[in-house]
Amino acid sequence: MSLPERFLGAIERLIPADRRFDDPLSTLAFGTDASFYRLIPKLVVRVESEMEVVELLKLACAEDVPVTFRAAGTSLSGQALSDSVLIVLGDNWNGREIRNAGEQIRLQPGVIGANANAALAPYLRKIGPDPASIGAAKIGGIVANNSSGMCCGTAQNSYKTLAGMRMVLADGTVVDSEDATSVAAFRQSHARLLHQLAELGRETRANTELAARIRHKYRLKNTTGFSLNALVDYDQPLDILTHLMVGSEGALGFISSVTYDTVPDHPHKACALVVFPDVENCCRAVTMLKQQPVSAVELLDRRSLRSVEHKPGMPAWVKELSPTACALLIESRAASQTLLHEQVEAVRAAIGRFPVEKLVDFSEDPVTHEQLWRIRKDTFPAVGAVRETGTTVIIEDVTFPVERLAEGVNRLLDLLEAHHYDEAILFGHALEGNLHFVFTQSFDEQEQIARYEAFMGEVAQLVAVEFGGALKAEHGTGRNMAPFVELEWGDNAYRLMWKIKRLLDPKGILNPDVVLSEDPQIHLKNLKPMPAADGIVDKCIECGFCEPVCPSNGLTLTPRQRIVIWRDIQARKRAGVDTGEIERLFHYHGIDTCAATGLCAQRCPVGINTGDLVRKLRGQQADKTGTANWLANNFAAALQGARFMLHVAKGAHTIMGTRGLERASSVIARASRGHVPQWTPAMPQPVQRLSLPQLPSRDARPRVVYLAACVSRVMGPAAQDREQESLLDVSHALLEKAGYQVVFPDSHSHLCCGQPFASKGYPEQAESKRQETLNALLKASRGGIDPIYCDTSPCTLRLVQELADERLQIYDPVRFIRTHLLERLHFVPQAAPIAVHITCSTQHLGEAQALIDIVRRCTQDLVIPEGIHCCGFAGDKGFTTPELNGHALRSLKDAVHLCTEGISTSRTCEIGLSHHSGIDYHSLVYLVHRVTRPRSFRVKRQERAMEELS
Repeated sequence: MSLPERFLGAIERLIPADRRFDDPLSTLAFGTDASFYRLIPKLVVRVESEMEVVELLKLACAEDVPVTFRAAGTSLSGQALSDSVLIVLGDNWNGREIRNAGEQIRLQPGVIGANANAALAPYLRKIGPDPASIGAAKIGGIVANNSSGMCCGTAQNSYKTLAGMRMVLADGTVVDSEDATSVAAFRQSHARLLHQLAELGRETRANTELAARIRHKYRLKNTTGFSLNALVDYDQPLDILTHLMVGSEGALGFISSVTYDTVPDHPHKACALVVFPDVENCCRAVTMLKQQPVSAVELLDRRSLRSVEHKPGMPAWVKELSPTACALLIESRAASQTLLHEQVEAVRAAIGRFPVEKLVDFSEDPVTHEQLWRIRKDTFPAVGAVRETGTTVIIEDVTFPVERLAEGVNRLLDLLEAHHYDEAILFGHALEGNLHFVFTQSFDEQEQIARYEAFMGEVAQLVAVEFGGALKAEHGTGRNMAPFVELEWGDNAYRLMWKIKRLLDPKGILNPDVVLSEDPQIHLKNLKPMPAADGIVDKCIECGFCEPVCPSNGLTLTPRQRIVIWRDIQARKRAGVDTGEIERLFHYHGIDTCAATGLCAQRCPVGINTGDLVRKLRGQQADKTGTANWLANNFAAALQGARFMLHVAKGAHTIMGTRGLERASSVIARASRGHVPQWTPAMPQPVQRLSLPQLPSRDARPRVVYLAACVSRVMGPAAQDREQESLLDVSHALLEKAGYQVVFPDSHSHLCCGQPFASKGYPEQAESKRQETLNALLKASRGGIDPIYCDTSPCTLRLVQELADERLQIYDPVRFIRTHLLERLHFVPQAAPIAVHITCSTQHLGEAQALIDIVRRCTQDLVIPEGIHCCGFAGDKGFTTPELNGHALRSLKDAVHLCTEGISTSRTCEIGLSHHSGIDYHSLVYLVHRVTRPRSFRVKRQERAMEELS
């Protein structure tokens, strides 16, 4: 059924065309969340203001059009999908206000959870919820699902730490519980609603049996159904309403902002891994630990441990554990080290009375801490990585009463075995009796669907009826558990939930069939296909963790969406369905606007680099092999041609001026369809003829081989940049200041790391140039004796990836400064603040924190803009697809407005950064060169003495 014409006409007047999507590619892309369901919306609307939400809801209410809200789409139970209208948060929902020295924080629903914690970090505070998806999940979803996590428990979730809320009800009414004027107006306009809520509360509290059941259910972690505890915990109707909204999954209203009471983020922590011989002893220990000063206790069954035992870096003893072993990962946190040590001793004493098969004792060492938590965090990806193509990974979460946890674990393992989920693993937040079980499932055949139906029916009976537990502890009911809400809660509580739904959403337009559904088979409908697409991406579980770091997110497609579309294209082709139109759309949205820098792989639980797929597709479309061969064989001439074009642009600028050239080049760029780049004031001037210094015949200084990247040999500073020396000259001067003899490889003008060829889909030419460069570097470094300094991080990354020759020591600027120059230079930090852009390649090289640390030596104040992970320039994308660069950096200017300079480690990135920020961005070496002087031997000796004394 199509949407009403009157509704569509009103939407067109309300929402600009670039924020409305009804084309087949966009609706398919938004038809997926992290669950195993798919619903294709008829219309996707990106909203940027509360007013737009209000008007949308009024229109939907008037025309009986169902709507669903989506924040990040990382939910696991199908609650962020719609086959009607999907309302997606845009950029302008990122506001936050810190109050009372961090004791409270008010957040809009588009703030990523991890960013909220980053804002609170200086105050040693954080928000209570800590879901595993906190790096991608947004506050709107965290509150609407009442998400919790490993440390959160039931005491620090959104419900318990809620201090205030601003919401929009189904009829478009706005109420802000922290605004007296808003509350007074709401009490007048919605007196009947408030009276009915108060009456429901009184009736519930008077029903002693029902009230006791509600209190018992919320003694456990529980997100099944609506938050009925609001009716017994509060008597004021507005308090009832705000707390009902927590965990309502968008089925009762829209959360426009929320205020949290924050919780301490203790700086001192220690963790241990204790392996017990069996489940029984492990779970008895959990009961004991419930009374101890622990912040997290994670249970891992033997299957979980087996799933990660072959991973690199895993301790050898993991493979040797007994078949019945069961482990607890225990963490304790404290405000001081003394208090931490007291807590650790108490925990040791508590577990000391149980038999232990293996113990990794408490450690405060960050490396050990990371290794132990990696065992826990790698379990879920391990299942995803080994699943058969075409199956989906399902992660369920249930709660057993802690006192019956051992029995519950064993019964659940029996069920998994009985239904032949042999690959399944079990882990969870043991203190709360909250268990996750992960298994793979195919929905291609009716037999497989019936298997899943039978299994989930038995799980529901086991958990909800036999054990009186919760079928959803923290992932939300969604459509996945909607048919089982009555089974878990009983008739009285179930009817009460429907009363709440009909009271707050009388027309049933808010997220229908989520939380509550009259369809007992809703959990078996609209199951998402996971067809084979390409071995590079077939393991994708469509979780969405990749999306926050993608520069095209919000412009075209995200990595998750690219995979969704490519899967669908391949499935259609196999079915003989024409894919011409969707492939045409995908060419721009999926291929042309992908930066292919691979940051998505860093966030992906199974390590998928969607850029690898895009480069492969570009390679299949690459039809200029002859040109690529010529460029590879005549690289010096090609660079000379690039310098000539920059000379032409420089001359035109001299004649026409800045505004004249910008206007003229804009016309030419449009006419050439991007083949001729748009000139901007950030466009570099050409590097003049390279004149490399001659080496003295005798020189006792240590040698360093300097590989100047091709961009450094071509592109100088912009005409209006205050720095007019080339990167090559500044780098050379810095290295000599530090006491190095600088050596350049032979035939340097012909060398290239191969990145320009690889990004365009010419892997053979890319590898040929890379090998040519590596051979030249081996010779110049005297067989690897001398370190090799490369002046841009993208080129360094390209050279060191899969580097087989261990003799070569290739450094990017950050690593070389960190390991070779710090002890040779004396830093005098400047007062002016510096903006820092951590390039994708710097992140891949693992030097992000080192870059920050170096800049902190150079300035008293540095700024790292939030949310800018990749600048989107991507080699030459900033020239050929400037909208990608512009979109990725759309918030940069406001973020760095107090800075006069920015630093980076990639010359091309600096072009886009300078253009979109309004300040000059330079390589890190400019800053280091400016604020340093050579250290004398006496200074070095004094500093070593001070270190020894300290």
